Amino acid sequence: MLFIFDMGGVVTTTFPLDVLTSKLGLTKDEFLGICRENGNIWAKLEKGEIETHEFWASFNKAKPASVPEVKNDLFRLYFHPQLQERTAELIKALRKKHRVVCGTNTIQSHWENHMERGDYAFFDQTYASNKICEAKPDPHFFEVILEAEGYKAENAFFTDDKIENCRAAESLGIKAVHFESPEQLWKEWEKYI
Repeated sequence: MLFIFDMGGVVTTTFPLDVLTSKLGLTKDEFLGICRENGNIWAKLEKGEIETHEFWASFNKAKPASVPEVKNDLFRLYFHPQLQERTAELIKALRKKHRVVCGTNTIQSHWENHMERGDYAFFDQTYASNKICEAKPDPHFFEVILEAEGYKAENAFFTDDKIENCRAAESLGIKAVHFESPEQLWKEWEKYI
C-alpha cells in the first residue's frame, strides 16, 4: 500500500499567513487578492514557476501605496513549523510495511526550512508542488505521484487538513482521510501497521 501525507497541518504546524498579512496591514483575503490580480503569483510560486524574490518584486509593484515595501522573504521570516510527534510516529510505524510519501503544496522558502529541519526525512520520497510543478487540489497532482510510485489509486491512502484536497484524491479512487488530529489518524490507519 501507498500512504501519502500532506506536510503542513498534518506532520508539522502550518504557515501562519495571517501573521504575515497583519504585519503588512492587510487581511488574508486582501493579500491573496493582490496575488491573484497580479498574474496569480501565489499559484506560480507554489508550482515553482517563479522564485521567491520574483514573487516579492511582483507583490511590491502591485501592492497599495499604504502597504510597506517588502525587503525580506517574509515567508521564511515568519515560518517556524513545529513537528506533530504522534503523526511522525505513525509514519515511522507505517514505513515498516508500506511505502510512505509526502505530497505537499509548498514554496521554496518553506521547502528549504523543512529540509534544514529534516522533516522530509520521515518519508520514502517527497513530492512537493514547487518541485513537480503541480499543486493540490488539482487531481493531476495525485496522478503524478501514483505514476511515479507505480501504485493504482485503489491501493493508495491520503491525508490532508484541507477537505478540498481530500475530495480531489477521492475523485481518483484514493482512500482519503480528512486530518483533524494525530489521534484520529492513528484510529483510521492503525490496522495497517
